[in-house]
Amino acid sequence: MKKKGFLLILGGILITAMVLGACAPAPAEEFPAKPITVIIPYNPGGASDFQARIVTMMSGLEDYLGQPTVIVNKPGAGGMVGWNWFTEEAEPDGYMLAGYNIPHFIAQSIVYPKKASYNIRVWEPVINWGADPATLVVGKDSPFDTVDDLVAYAKGNPGKVTITGAGMFVGHHIAFLQLGEAADVELTYVPHTGGVPALTAVIAGEAMAGFNNLSDAYRSKDRLKILAIADLQRNTEFLPDVPTLMESGIDVDDTSNNCRGLAAPAGVDPAILTKLRDAYYAQLSNKKVIGKMAQGGSPMWPLPWDETRRVWEEREAFLTGALAEYVEK
Repeated sequence: MKKKGFLLILGGILITAMVLGACAPAPAEEFPAKPITVIIPYNPGGASDFQARIVTMMSGLEDYLGQPTVIVNKPGAGGMVGWNWFTEEAEPDGYMLAGYNIPHFIAQSIVYPKKASYNIRVWEPVINWGADPATLVVGKDSPFDTVDDLVAYAKGNPGKVTITGAGMFVGHHIAFLQLGEAADVELTYVPHTGGVPALTAVIAGEAMAGFNNLSDAYRSKDRLKILAIADLQRNTEFLPDVPTLMESGIDVDDTSNNCRGLAAPAGVDPAILTKLRDAYYAQLSNKKVIGKMAQGGSPMWPLPWDETRRVWEEREAFLTGALAEYVEK
């Protein structure tokens, strides 16, 4: 009986060890052993979604990760739904990343400190892939042909000009706030769950105007009038004939410029994080990736992780002061 009991105990120990071994994370040299998931907190078909699919599309090749990247959309509240879910649920094992947008996630972490579980300290930058300025757009049949037309109407009709955007305290909303202050007009903001429904509302005549991504506006330019771009200079690659708001006499800078990239949860093994950073950054030099981004009117701004971290920190420092009056108590 003693021998049998000993064997039972020994068997239990071996089984337990096998189970624990199966549950243990794979060593960094074996990573990745399965596909990488990227959470995009916006609707399918919008700029964040289609750009993420392009810049990660080569992941399955052995030259990069040897495993595909799977995009999962979790839209809502201007990105807050998906980013909160990612921050609270993602394991720090390298198999789940998030697509970030700044100023969006940084502005939200400042304005909504109790609602947003994310900030630049609980995420690790992987890469930045692009910079997509906000454009001021109106429907094809709009009576507004210039920014001056829109501002003149707004001055005579306070609050009646409705302007859409992809949520609260995203780049579009920030451009909206800047326009109202710089032009000294009262405007009405209409937030949507993402850039696609916001742009659709303008095209359908449900809103008088909208701030939207340059890339989305470019792909829909036959159904819109693009009045201006919220940047320091014109985009000569995609919209060379569209003036900046500054050229139109409205003092709006590039604060709303939408930078996009990939982030990991804090705590990922540094060796795994390095693999992810190197592989995704390398894809940004791939000719197919560059070509498809150009076809979609998507300006690229490839930055390695350390430069991306610097951009995060600089943008947080600036927005902390710029948005102080809007912080929710």
